[in-house]
Amino acid sequence: MRARIEDVAQAAGVSMTTVSRVFNREPNVREKTRLKVEAAAQALNYRPNPSARSLAGNRSYLISLVYDDPAAASSYIMEIIVGMLAACERQGYSAMLRPLEYSNADHVRAVEESIEQYRPDGLILVPPFADDVKLLNRLDALGVRYASISAKAKLGHARIGTILDERKAAAEMIAHAVELGHRRIAHIAGPPMHGGRAWRLAGYRDGLRRAGIPYDAKLVVDGGFTFDDGVAGTRQLLDLRHPPTAIFAANDDSACGVMHEAFERGLRIPQDLSVFGFDDTPASRQIWPSLTTVRQPCREMGRIAAEQLLAAIRDPQVGSLVRVPYELMIRQSGGPAPVAAKRR
Repeated sequence: MRARIEDVAQAAGVSMTTVSRVFNREPNVREKTRLKVEAAAQALNYRPNPSARSLAGNRSYLISLVYDDPAAASSYIMEIIVGMLAACERQGYSAMLRPLEYSNADHVRAVEESIEQYRPDGLILVPPFADDVKLLNRLDALGVRYASISAKAKLGHARIGTILDERKAAAEMIAHAVELGHRRIAHIAGPPMHGGRAWRLAGYRDGLRRAGIPYDAKLVVDGGFTFDDGVAGTRQLLDLRHPPTAIFAANDDSACGVMHEAFERGLRIPQDLSVFGFDDTPASRQIWPSLTTVRQPCREMGRIAAEQLLAAIRDPQVGSLVRVPYELMIRQSGGPAPVAAKRR
């Protein structure tokens, strides 16, 4: 027979309420008691019944990740999902993935309908949803708890979740390109509705300014976060009369597109063109030459955002916005500027 909560309580010598509090990760449970209950549960192979927990605690024990549907195949999203699932598994929660079309004019209503149908205890939002003031105001009005990943700090809504100094990271990447002798450094920007676009573009300009390099609008092209965006942006940049010797792409997926188009034109990387990305997704290490990029710990960000949200669900007074570190991953796609370019 399947072990019941009553069996665990009897084996541990505590009340069923205490067992429930242990499995719900509630505060003010003594460590000695928690260990005793967990040992009894393990010995009896006990697993909490999600339906019973939901009825008893007036919670669904479910959190939902809301992200833009076109990004579904993105390595960035997949890494966040893995981190979120790990946090939920450790804390006895289930996770739901809710891809939605942000370009849909009714996306706020779509989020509301998802909440009404599945009753999650909270949401994790990634850009552009994390930056949507109308959506955030609506969630606040509904009393729905949420955590944000890489939201624009100036919005004032990003109280729980994770954030990374993308502007500073981008500036450091440009400084690295300058150290290699590059002066014509181009940038393929991210999608307009994504907060990362503004931060990374600002960091690109910061890096140029600090190096005394004038900003050239022709070296910045609108793009996005996909492989195809990188290809299209690179075509535009390499067709210039004086093409760049280095391209800083808004993320790794678009950087892969940069490299693809460069190879199609017979260019060598990094001898003829240096390429830099952002995120440090698995693809950045799997392609050749491997990609110099900014390491954004996406998996950790997903885990931390979920942990902060779950903490806030248990106690509205806790949960914080956690700043995570970045790191420049120097690999083979960046090299010295061509000699002829240095002389220009």
